[in-house]
Amino acid sequence: MHVVPRLLVLLVLVATAFWGEPVLAQDDDAMLLVAHPAFRDLDYRQTVLIAAPGPNGGHVGVILNRPTRRTLSNLFPDHEPSKKVLDPVYYGGPFSRGALVALVRTDASPGGGAVLLMKNLYMAFRANTIDQIIESRPNEARYYVGYVGWRPGELKGEIERGLWSVLSADQDVVFRKDMDGLWEELYQHTKRIRAELPVLHRANLDPRCCGGDVRQAAAFAGAFSNTILPAR
Repeated sequence: MHVVPRLLVLLVLVATAFWGEPVLAQDDDAMLLVAHPAFRDLDYRQTVLIAAPGPNGGHVGVILNRPTRRTLSNLFPDHEPSKKVLDPVYYGGPFSRGALVALVRTDASPGGGAVLLMKNLYMAFRANTIDQIIESRPNEARYYVGYVGWRPGELKGEIERGLWSVLSADQDVVFRKDMDGLWEELYQHTKRIRAELPVLHRANLDPRCCGGDVRQAAAFAGAFSNTILPAR
């Protein structure tokens, strides 16, 4: 086994020890974005987003923790299938505020114009596709007014500036029923990860272990966390 694969395995183990599953997302993965406390833009203050690469080379996503007081049946009183949807409509972001988008759990594309965010999770934009979702699987989806979009390289720049901390996307978080406290919970997780990773630098590890790769992995993890999980 070469050194680089060993380091990647060790980085996953490091992440797993602090979270229970890998937490550092790559550029081509769906990710959870946790807003930095200093991010004062009212649209994004104390928000948690899911974002993933879009078809144009940028990223697309929605705000997860901004439920509204409206339901689909309020918005579309004459649409009988909308009455089957139990969850409220969520505010998804400042792009196309008047448009409805949906995140749907399915192992196949729900229809035209849907973007695969991660395994078994699609983001639907087209009205006819969303109509089909509401009619066929109304409560296997969550519905949002508006969404968030980034041009190529724009999200990476925001992360490097420290506007977001990044965690791997998790469908349990996406479809969590009670979003109260979600931002605080995830932000505290990112703070603990940043605090605990440097412990690996100070560990008195046997250099014979894994050919000394643990120390290299610790250094790699610390440097990587400074970019992907920016310090407060």
